[in-house]
Amino acid sequence: MIDWLKRFGKKSKRNIFILFFLVLLVIFFAAFMRRILLEQYLKLGNAIALRYSLEMAGELDLISTLLDHGSYMAAIETEKGADEKELSEWVALFRKRMSLLLGEEILEPFIVYDSVVVVSDAGIQKVQAELSNKWYKKVLAADGKKFFSKVYMDSVSQKLCLVIARKCDKKNTVIAFKVFVQNLTIYAFRPDLPVGFSVYICDRAGNLIYSNSILKVSQDEISDYVKRIDSGFKNGSLVAYDAFVFDPTGAQRGVYSSPISFGVQDLGWNVYVTIPYWTITEPLRHFYFLFALFTVPIFVVVVIMSVRTIKLSEDKAIADETVACLSNQYYAIYRVDYVKGTYFMIKGSEYVKGRLPKRGSYAELMRVLEEIIEPAAFEDFCKNFSQESIGNLVVKQITEFGGDFLRRFGEEYRWVNVRVLFDNRLLSHEAVLCFREVEKEKQQQFQERKLLKDALEIAKRGEKSKQAFFSNMSYDMRTPLNAILSLSELNLNEDSLSEKVRGYQEKLVYSGRQLLNLVNDILDVSCMEQGKIVLNNQSIDLEDCISECVDPFYLQAEVEKKKFEVKFNIRNRKIMGDSARIVQVLNNLLSNAFKFTSEKDSISVFVQQVDAVGRAQYQFIVSDTGIGISKEFLTRLFDPYSRETRFSNRRIAGTDLGMAIVKNLVTEMSGQIYVESTLGEGTTFTFTIPFSLAEELDEKKTKKDSHKKSLQLVSLKGQKILLAEDNVINMEISAEILTMNGVKIVKAWNGEEAVKAFEESSPFEFDAILMDMQMPIMDGCEASQRIRALNRPDAEKIPIIAVTANAFAEDIAATFAVGMNAHISKPIDFNALCRTLGGLIGEKQKSADS
Repeated sequence: MIDWLKRFGKKSKRNIFILFFLVLLVIFFAAFMRRILLEQYLKLGNAIALRYSLEMAGELDLISTLLDHGSYMAAIETEKGADEKELSEWVALFRKRMSLLLGEEILEPFIVYDSVVVVSDAGIQKVQAELSNKWYKKVLAADGKKFFSKVYMDSVSQKLCLVIARKCDKKNTVIAFKVFVQNLTIYAFRPDLPVGFSVYICDRAGNLIYSNSILKVSQDEISDYVKRIDSGFKNGSLVAYDAFVFDPTGAQRGVYSSPISFGVQDLGWNVYVTIPYWTITEPLRHFYFLFALFTVPIFVVVVIMSVRTIKLSEDKAIADETVACLSNQYYAIYRVDYVKGTYFMIKGSEYVKGRLPKRGSYAELMRVLEEIIEPAAFEDFCKNFSQESIGNLVVKQITEFGGDFLRRFGEEYRWVNVRVLFDNRLLSHEAVLCFREVEKEKQQQFQERKLLKDALEIAKRGEKSKQAFFSNMSYDMRTPLNAILSLSELNLNEDSLSEKVRGYQEKLVYSGRQLLNLVNDILDVSCMEQGKIVLNNQSIDLEDCISECVDPFYLQAEVEKKKFEVKFNIRNRKIMGDSARIVQVLNNLLSNAFKFTSEKDSISVFVQQVDAVGRAQYQFIVSDTGIGISKEFLTRLFDPYSRETRFSNRRIAGTDLGMAIVKNLVTEMSGQIYVESTLGEGTTFTFTIPFSLAEELDEKKTKKDSHKKSLQLVSLKGQKILLAEDNVINMEISAEILTMNGVKIVKAWNGEEAVKAFEESSPFEFDAILMDMQMPIMDGCEASQRIRALNRPDAEKIPIIAVTANAFAEDIAATFAVGMNAHISKPIDFNALCRTLGGLIGEKQKSADS
C-alpha cells in the first residue's frame, strides 16, 4: 500500500509537472495568440484606414477634375467677354450640374476676377483690400496650379470646409470650390467590418474634419480625443502593434492610421480608425472557454501532437511539391562526382534511360550525349563540361554555369539549356548537371532580335526621310528667298525710288534676311543632330575676325540708342580656328542681347587670352543690362525650342534654336559656355575656347595668300559666262547682276542645254560656268561630269561654280566630287559670287599665261 502511494505520489508529481508545463504552454500560447491577433488587427485597421484614405483621395481627385473642367469652361466664358451677370448665370448652371453629379451641399463653386466674387445665388459681391490678403493672391502666384486652403469653419453655414482653386486663363480670373468636407460620402459601414469600429479624419494640426463614430459623446470630447490620437502617432507612442488608447467613455481601443495622399499635394490629412479591444480579443476569449471546457491533459496532448504532426506533414508536402515543381523544369538531372568520374541519374530522358543505367561512368554518359547533341556544338560541350572543367568551376565557387545548344529529339533538333549547379550542401567533389528544353524561349529571342533589326532599319529609313525633308526644305525655301532678297536689293539700287518706297524695300530685305536666319538655324540643328558639323580650321587674325563680326552691331546700337562696346586683351592674334563658326556664335549671342535690351541699355563684348602656352585659351564675355533670365529658365536655356514664357512687353521672333546652336558649336570647338543672369538686371554669357597658335606663316603661304587677295580683285568686265538655271526668276536676277558687272551671259535652262552650249562653243570661249544643282532633264552634277569628260582643251580647266539651295555638307561634298571648283548657297551673296568668279577666272588666266 505504501509502495502504491509512493508510486501514486510519483505519478502525481509527474502529473503536476505535466499540468504545470501545460499551463505554462497555454499561457505562452495565449500570449502568442494575442500577439498574432493584435498584429492581424493592425493590418486590418491600417487597411480600413487606407480604404477611407483612398476614398477621400478619390473624392478630392473627382472634385479636382471637376475644377479643371470648370477652369476650362470658365476660361472660355471670360475669353468670350462675359460680363458679371453672365458669369453669375454660368456659375449657377455649373453648380446645378455639380449637384446632380455629387449631391447637394457638397461644394459651392464661385469665380473671382479683379477682386470681384461671382457666386450662383447672391449675385455679385465686391471684395476689395481684404481679398488681396487671403488665398486669392496665392492662387494667382501659382500660375495655373491648384491651391488648397486650410480647413476652416464657414461663417455662413457653420460647417467645416476648404477652398480648392486655380487660375483659369492669362487674366486674373480664378475659379474656386468651397468643399463641405463633412458632407462628403467617403465610406459607409459594411457588415464585414469589425464591430464597434470608428473612423476620424483630421488635418495637419490635428483638427477634426470628418468623423464616423459610434461614441455617444459631445463633438468637443471627440475633437479632444482625436487630437490625443494624432499627437500619439506623431510622437510615436501609438505606432506599435499593441498600442491602445482610452476613448471618452473609458473603453480601451486599438488605433490605426493612414495618410491621405492626393497627387503631388501634401494636405497633411490623416485617417484614424479605432477598434474596441473587446472586438479584437473575442477569439482569445473563445480559446479560454474551450480550454476550460477541455481540460483533459491527454486530449490536449493528443491535439497538440496531432497539430504538430499535421503541420510537419504540410510543410513536408509543400517542400516536396516545390522540389517536384523545380525538378519538372528539367527533363534530365544528373549528380556528377567529377573526382571519381561517375554519375547518378536522378531524372533522365527516355532515350538516355534506354541506353544507360541509373549509375555509371561519366565518360559513358558523355558518349551517349554525343549521339543526340548537334555535332557542331558537341566539341564545345565536351570542353566546358568535362570532369576537369566542372572541378575548376567548383574550386572557383562558380555556383551556376551553362549555355544553350541544339539537341536531337526524334527526327528534329530543338534548343536545350544545360546548367552545372554547385552548392555547399553537396559533397565537395560533386555537382549537379541538368538539362532543360528552351525551344520557345530561344525562338522568342530570335523573333525579338529580328524585330530589333527591323526597327533599326525603319529608324535608318526614317533618318534618311528626315534628311531628305530638310534637303527639300532647304531648296524649296532658299529658292524663293533668293528671288525676294536679290530683287529687293536690286530695287534699292534704283535712284528713282521715293523715301517711302525705299523704306518698304529696306524692311523687305530685313524681313527676308530674318527668315533666312530662321531657315539656317533649323538646318544647323539638323546637321548637329546628325553629327555633320565640320570645322574648317585655318589661320585667322582673331581680333580682325571679331571686329568684322561686330561692325554691323555698332550701327544697330546707334539706331536703337543703346551703348555698345568691344574690348580686347589678347597677346596672340594669329590662331588656327574656324572664323565662320566663331562669328556664328557671337552673332547669335549679340542678336539676343539686342533683342532683350531697351533704349539706353548697355551691351559689351570682351575677349581676353587666358593662357598662351602652346594651345591658348581665349575667353569671350558677352554682357547686357537687359531684362535678364529667370532661374527656372536658366536650367533649360540651351535646350532646343525652349523659350522664356514670363510676361514681357515685346514679341520676340525666332525658332528658339539659337542657344542650342551656340552650345553645340562651342562644344564642337572643345570649349565650354556658362551663363549668369538676374531678372531685371541683365545677362552675361562666358565661353572659353582653346585655339592652337599660328604665330608666323611661312613665306610660301604668305605669298599664296597675297596672290589670292590679288586674284579677288580681277575685274569681270568683258568675261563670258555660261549660266545654267531652270528658275525663270533666278535666271533673271543672276543675269541682271552679272550684266551690271560687265559680264556677257549665255543662258541654259537645264543641264542638258548647258552641256550642249559648251560643246558647241569654241575652246576657251567661256571664262566660267555657273551651274544650278537641281534642274530638270539633267542635274548640275551630271552636267559638270559630262563637261569635264569632253575631249577639248578647256574642259578640265574651266571654272565651274555650283549654285544650290541645299546647304548641307554632303551637298557641298557632292559638288567637289564631280570636279566643280566652288560652291555658292542660295540666297546668293552676289558680292561673294563676284569675288569667287574673279578669283577663279584670274587664277585660270595666270595659269594660261605661265
